[in-house]
Amino acid sequence: MTILVAGATGNAGRQVVRELLALGQQVRALTRDAARVELPVGVEVVEGDLTRPETIPFDGVTGVHLLTSAGDDYAELQTGPELVASAEKAGVERVTVLWSGSRSPLEEAVTASSLEWTVLRPVDFMSNALVWAASVREKGEVREPFSDARSALVHEGDVGAVAAAVLVRGGHGGRTYTLTGPESLTVPQQVAAMSNAVGREIRYVEQTEEEARAEMLAAGRPAEVVEWLLGWKRDMPVEGYTVVPTVQDVLGRPARSFALWAEEHAGRFISGAGTR
Repeated sequence: MTILVAGATGNAGRQVVRELLALGQQVRALTRDAARVELPVGVEVVEGDLTRPETIPFDGVTGVHLLTSAGDDYAELQTGPELVASAEKAGVERVTVLWSGSRSPLEEAVTASSLEWTVLRPVDFMSNALVWAASVREKGEVREPFSDARSALVHEGDVGAVAAAVLVRGGHGGRTYTLTGPESLTVPQQVAAMSNAVGREIRYVEQTEEEARAEMLAAGRPAEVVEWLLGWKRDMPVEGYTVVPTVQDVLGRPARSFALWAEEHAGRFISGAGTR
């Protein structure tokens, strides 16, 4: 089987690629700039842009992993119907769609299609904690608002593993899967786990919402993205903090913990360590 992976250089996309290779599949990695891609040997790297469906090489592909947003601004894709029509015409059988926070034109087109589709809805990625790396290295602290807000965040590797299993093994058509880790954690609890992983105390500094907004805007994040992030954290929906067994059900093993993720990435939070 050849599986086309969009967003192959992203946090989740890289994991989808890795898991597909582990399952012995041929992987076609989609990127907008092939010259800048670093992926494992054996991966077929192709250029294409989801906002321009005519550039996507669906030929010879059995399964596809798609994203509901694309581009530097992470705007929702408006080309869902065209992408789905091209995939169906090329004989694609299965597709996974990685949800980005709301029902999108792509998700609507996929779920109305003849494809064997599965929508994956990770509530929050553990890898989002990497935004704290510079502050931890330089100041030994994490600055975030909403100290009581909980999130059932999921290891990006588990998202990749679920996507790969669905695309290769089938049997998950017509389903929407919420993906979580094994526990629901506050930011202070995540910081404590990171402290254990790096072997020194990391301070948690609670920001006001206004301070967090100003900091994110100063860092160059689009205003609409900033408001969405703050709204998600301020008024977390039940799905955001409720642990579900989807990873266990699909993979036959427990979801990975944040403590494990922290150990895997501890070097990114240590002063003098590389940032790759």
